[in-house]
Amino acid sequence: MTDLFQYPMPFPGWWLDNYYYATWCLSMLFLGAVWAVFYRFGKFSYGVDFGCFWKTTLLVLMTTVALGGPQYYNTRFSAEHGNDGDTVKLSADRIEYRFRKGERKMFLFKDIVSIYQEQVTYNPPARIFIIARNAGLKDSVFVTDGDHGLPGSAKLMTELSAKTGLTVKRP
Repeated sequence: MTDLFQYPMPFPGWWLDNYYYATWCLSMLFLGAVWAVFYRFGKFSYGVDFGCFWKTTLLVLMTTVALGGPQYYNTRFSAEHGNDGDTVKLSADRIEYRFRKGERKMFLFKDIVSIYQEQVTYNPPARIFIIARNAGLKDSVFVTDGDHGLPGSAKLMTELSAKTGLTVKRP
């Protein structure tokens, strides 16, 4: 019997593949607008005065916002939606993880040596790693748990644990 688990795709595939281009362009437009205001209304003099201090502070702050805002969004978006469209299939003797773009990884149950949840989660969904060792090589895949995770991940972990004989280690 084969069980299939799939991450939902609330966004189209082209957005999942290219969202960082859009956020980068928007941040550069924002930064360009700040510089345009600076050049239009800035009073340029070669002396150091308090006016120079606040303008420099404003430019440093706006540059930080223009670069940090999209980076925060991209990191969070990737954590919550980086696996959208991926599928996990449990068959009689193996687990197969198929990525949205067509790549896949397969592990035999006898090769899986560990199943554990990461100790510290900096991004929203917790990751559960499945580690396999075959012919001296070590490889892994992970599934996410929680609100933005794999639907049915608890059932997947229960079945995987039963088929491998390993318990899922959680912090």
